[in-house]
Amino acid sequence: MDKVLLVIPAYNEGKNIERVVDHIKNDFPELDYVVVNDGSKDDTADICRRRGYNFIDLPVNLGLAGCFQTGMKYAWQKGYNYAVQFDGDGQHRPEYIQAMKEKMDEGYDIVIGSRFVTEKKSWSMRMFGSRLIGTAIWLTTGAKIKDPTSGMRLFSRKMIGEFAWNLNYGPEPDTVSFLIRQGAKIAEVQVTIDDRTAGESYLKPLTAASYMVRMLLSILVIQNFRKR
Repeated sequence: MDKVLLVIPAYNEGKNIERVVDHIKNDFPELDYVVVNDGSKDDTADICRRRGYNFIDLPVNLGLAGCFQTGMKYAWQKGYNYAVQFDGDGQHRPEYIQAMKEKMDEGYDIVIGSRFVTEKKSWSMRMFGSRLIGTAIWLTTGAKIKDPTSGMRLFSRKMIGEFAWNLNYGPEPDTVSFLIRQGAKIAEVQVTIDDRTAGESYLKPLTAASYMVRMLLSILVIQNFRKR
């Protein structure tokens, strides 16, 4: 299938999911989507069921890695050639997906929706962390990625298979680094990522700092021992 599937992991996104999915359905009918409800404790599943959304209802919380893998297995089994990691909180904009797909068709395996390709952002902890992780990827792979922490990523059919059937893969920068080592070709396309308008992000300051340390340790050390 030449259509793009948006894989939308959702955990307690009851305040956002209706706005996100209705925007896709009403304004971008050329895009397919699947919401993966990751054992939410709020009304996310009820909203998806009531609104007739295409969704997978996980009975327990698997975390982002297991939730995303579920979506990628769906993409693989349904025969999609393109799948996008797309947030359920309204931060990602579907209007950039066509440009990402066009870039992928030039011969890339992963295309990242980047905040920092052509636009210069004022200094922030998020930008600092992204640059630090990007430097670690460059030191270990030689690839220059300006926004490795962006959660908006387009994957080719080959990469869909990698994520669907390998338990070691989470949709994080260290996995991107690992896939580069395995020969994956990566590109970036400039996008704008909006701020969350409702609900709570899991990335609190302490969590964000812990995440950055974990990613750096994984990229600089653990990737040397990682196997498919």
